[in-house]
Amino acid sequence: MLIDACTLPKHHVVETDVCIIGSGPAGITMARELIGKQVQVCVLESGSLDADPQIQALTQADTTGDPQMSLFLSRYRQVGGNSNRWAIKIGNGQMGVRYAPLEAIDFEQRDWLPYSGWPFSRAQLNPYYERAQAVCKAGVLDYETDRWESQQAPRLPLDPDRFTTTMFQFGPRDVFAQEYRQALAQADNITLYYNATVVELVANDAAKAVNRVRVTNLQGSHFTVAAKVFVLAQGGLENARLLLASKQQQTCGLGNQHNLVGRFFMDHPLVGGGMLKPGSPKLFDKMALYDLRRVNQVPVLGKLTPAKALMQQEQLLNVGVLLFPRPSLRQFEAIASFKCLLESLADGNLPDQIPQHLLKTLQGLDYVALASFLAAKHRQSLLHGFGRGGWSDLANNQRRFKLFQLFYQVEQSPNPNNRVTLSADRDRLGCQKLELHWRWNELDASSIRRTHELLAAELSRSGLGELSLEDPTREPQVLTGGVAHHMGTTRMHIDPRQGVVDENCQVHGIENLFVAGSSVFPTGGYANPTLTIVALSLRLADHVHQTLQHTQRATVEVGQVV
Repeated sequence: MLIDACTLPKHHVVETDVCIIGSGPAGITMARELIGKQVQVCVLESGSLDADPQIQALTQADTTGDPQMSLFLSRYRQVGGNSNRWAIKIGNGQMGVRYAPLEAIDFEQRDWLPYSGWPFSRAQLNPYYERAQAVCKAGVLDYETDRWESQQAPRLPLDPDRFTTTMFQFGPRDVFAQEYRQALAQADNITLYYNATVVELVANDAAKAVNRVRVTNLQGSHFTVAAKVFVLAQGGLENARLLLASKQQQTCGLGNQHNLVGRFFMDHPLVGGGMLKPGSPKLFDKMALYDLRRVNQVPVLGKLTPAKALMQQEQLLNVGVLLFPRPSLRQFEAIASFKCLLESLADGNLPDQIPQHLLKTLQGLDYVALASFLAAKHRQSLLHGFGRGGWSDLANNQRRFKLFQLFYQVEQSPNPNNRVTLSADRDRLGCQKLELHWRWNELDASSIRRTHELLAAELSRSGLGELSLEDPTREPQVLTGGVAHHMGTTRMHIDPRQGVVDENCQVHGIENLFVAGSSVFPTGGYANPTLTIVALSLRLADHVHQTLQHTQRATVEVGQVV
């Protein structure tokens, strides 16, 4: 059932078994797993069924330190959460998102990486990754290369002890944005309230359990939800904000007795990897594995990753390397400027450097005209990148392209000083806004510098070509501090002095409060977090259901004894 919270009577009280706060992939996955079970589930979503600019304005926040992707643009309040913004064109008229599991090393304690290590291994999460693949409607749980390469689309001939090829898969956004919303609406034991912003968790006097949550909206409605179990599933930033804002019983915020809530914020900074000039132009016709295309009806894309042995030997953070074909540098700059002008006109915000963009466009007008023609005829991208593939299907690629541009999607080291705090400013609901304090640190910088050196050497050794930065006197540059993969702010650890939640995602010291989503990640690898979010949500749904069943059986047994 779906209910607009604006229609509820004043001071209404909802009583339920499980209250899930947030309806993004984490919250939807948990609720869906409980369909048909002997539990009543309430899902609370701050946003509406459709986009609402006034509700979206509640995500406004400030960032201090190094540049970071706008927190206003990178979080979305609507039923389905950020899945509504997934915009990768995966074929068959579908939009989707990139999937990959974390690698085994991402779960391990690494001597060279402070605060690393999960309470369990990748192998222990594999059964949930299997289930997550089905939930996300991706392919089989196989992200190695053998299944996806062919004679026409081989992997690059690199030393497997140095760099290997692994895969991304893609799944449709409408699974979370539409399909599962309808499943929840038709479920007898699920009620999803939209326009329902939770502003506070209210615990008992000892702060050992949450009794209820206070809920409001922009229309001034106020109600409360009482439940046996509460699950925060609002994303990597809002989970921390709600804990910090819940101060009635603990002035520093619930679960924050060791000053850890909000700390260890991580994202996946995007770093420019320079340009690869192939040793032979024939390479462009052999790179289909690294293009986004469908193999056995599954959208996939190859990437380069450092081998585990190399990471251990060189003490590197993890990284995924993506390669996109480009024309000559002159033509590349022309099409990039042309694309910038088109996007700015569409948004109504013209860039300051209009003359420079016009000049570069004119200097490469030959390729701008060709790219525009191909974009119209074959529905190709003007500039191949993260949002669209298909370039390998076109003819004459060895004549069209001259270079590969490399991007590094990098693991960020967990740092307690990168953190979320509450601002003195308040939103329209009276809640304190977020402040993000983030800096790119030397450990991250030195790791990507060394990775770049090693990759350049391996590409040269293999005869594939020469990798160089645009300015060889500079190191790889951070293009953006993140790609909206917010992680780590309620990190998982068996020791309450080192983590906010335990291995079961239960907030330390609070028996009925759990956290779902990427905020519990102790480390984040380089892989997009959604598949791991779904896997952990399936695991948590099983745990919550089993806990409630045990409690119900114990209650029945006590009643029988009495």
